[in-house]
Amino acid sequence: MKAAILTELKKPLIIDDIQLPELTFGQVLVRIVSTGICGSQLGEIDGKKGPDKYLPHLLGHEASGIVEATGPYVTKVKSGDHVILHWRPGSGIQAPTPKYRWNDCTVNAGWVTTFQEKSIVSENRLTKISETSDMEIAALYGCAVTTGFGAVINDAHISTGQSVIVFGAGAVGLCAILGAQCASAWPIIAVDIVESKLKMAKKFGATHTVNSTRPDYQNDIFAITGNNGADAVIETTGVDSIMECAYQITSPSGTTVLVGVPHHGSRMSIDTMPLHFDKKLTGSHGGGSIPDVDIPRLMRAQHAGLFDLSPMITHRFSLDRINEAIDVTRSGKAGRCIINFN
Repeated sequence: MKAAILTELKKPLIIDDIQLPELTFGQVLVRIVSTGICGSQLGEIDGKKGPDKYLPHLLGHEASGIVEATGPYVTKVKSGDHVILHWRPGSGIQAPTPKYRWNDCTVNAGWVTTFQEKSIVSENRLTKISETSDMEIAALYGCAVTTGFGAVINDAHISTGQSVIVFGAGAVGLCAILGAQCASAWPIIAVDIVESKLKMAKKFGATHTVNSTRPDYQNDIFAITGNNGADAVIETTGVDSIMECAYQITSPSGTTVLVGVPHHGSRMSIDTMPLHFDKKLTGSHGGGSIPDVDIPRLMRAQHAGLFDLSPMITHRFSLDRINEAIDVTRSGKAGRCIINFN
């Protein structure tokens, strides 16, 4: 099967044939239908967390697919099931990670990888879905949807009428905006540096938008929220200065949620005194989502017409064009780039 392999940091992925190992206990062979490109993959390619001791290895953690075979003791899914692949663990076995072969070399992989035609996935990284589900849209539930909604609902605990600011109108940020809209928050302010993404944010529920290239953009935000700032600020960029700003414009009794992963060794500077009173600062780990619970719940809401995810997919590519897709994602001008395998 063909796969996109990371062989060297800060270099294009290599597309080539690799060999599948035999399935062992708790493993599931899935034919990938669609996969999204997340900022986490850009971080892996760039070595954002530091040196990578697992090279060469496979990438990707959000996808839809169809089960082709199951290893011993797998009970959660069976051959023919349509599934979502996600990086947050759910129920089931956490299996050993697979070792693929590429020429005479071992290619490492985690419990889930998706930039390949077929993937050996740990049982607890799969959630079964209806065979009638749109598989392209379903892929978004592997990370973007659950992370964005979870940051608002699980991490910030937003209530009706509370104010929300979202920094970064990429796929996760757009899903956070959707989550805020579904929670009846007001106002919902999207902040980004790309006007086209701010226009998209309005379609996903933002009541106001602010372009942060303006030198006095914080004043623009306070003009909307009032001088106390917002009840919840969701930060998705991982940029130190933006994380600091997000904390500063959170109200004295509000919550700042850091979703974006910063570079290895980066630091942010804050006044910690408000944390001794009612202000809260927290990091988000995939929105604290529980895949077996949150994915079916959110899919029901989508199918009921509470929100539409289709405009989020702005670019589509085949696997052999994945490096082009990565460049488009890196440009910051995409909603979500999808790799389709059909």
